[in-house]
Amino acid sequence: MDLGFDVVELPETDHPTEGDHAPDFTRPLVTSEDWGDASLSELAAEGPLLLVCYPMDGAFPSTYIWNELRERAFEQYKVQVVGLSISTPYEHMAFIDDREIEYPLFSDPQNAIAEQYDIVNDLDGMAGLSEPRPAVFLIDSELTIQYAWVASEWPEFPEYDELEDTILSL
Repeated sequence: MDLGFDVVELPETDHPTEGDHAPDFTRPLVTSEDWGDASLSELAAEGPLLLVCYPMDGAFPSTYIWNELRERAFEQYKVQVVGLSISTPYEHMAFIDDREIEYPLFSDPQNAIAEQYDIVNDLDGMAGLSEPRPAVFLIDSELTIQYAWVASEWPEFPEYDELEDTILSL
């Protein structure tokens, strides 16, 4: 079957895993109405948080990830869902509106958070450009990672059933 694109194996990473401390950061957090700086630790202090790292808004993996998360309605499990990508606040607001996303999205155009988490995906044929590879981190109020999944190939998507089971076990 011709997928219309090549599946690419990504280099190994040294990303944080279960039991590790999640690197804290502050970036613009965008909703459908506005944005303002927020830190990961501020959000996590309110309860378990699912940090969803994804490629730029509008890319097919991003659309697929957010459609799946919306259908599963993770907010019913009392976990905050927050996205992170290289897209600007303006792009995030349009993406939230177009895809009917009910979750806030961190904007990190320089991809510095992906660097901190070691989940950078250098874009082929685009020197100096990178984005986060798909990844999810379930983080508790102490910033301890309870679950981590990071793509090892492109495209690859989280194991949503496994993630849901982990959230239910909290």
